[in-house]
Amino acid sequence: MPVYQYECTPCLVVYEVLHGMNDPPLKSCPRCGGSVTRLISAPRINRHNFSGPTEAKYAKVSLQQEVAKEHDLQRVYERIWLPPPVKHEPWD
Repeated sequence: MPVYQYECTPCLVVYEVLHGMNDPPLKSCPRCGGSVTRLISAPRINRHNFSGPTEAKYAKVSLQQEVAKEHDLQRVYERIWLPPPVKHEPWD
């Protein structure tokens, strides 16, 4: 199943949700109840034979640019993983 990212601008939160393509998307922010927008992210494909996604992401970035970019991202947005909903009762 793909991981979808939803952004809540008032809360400065990015929610990462694992659900199928036919499952309903996240409609509102669990924290504030406001609307969320789905972010478009790149698929996990290793086109240039890098050993990992971090190496591929920062292959053409200097160390100073890498540290500055990550610092800005961590300062502005909080990332929260929302587990998929339970679709059955475990005691049945």
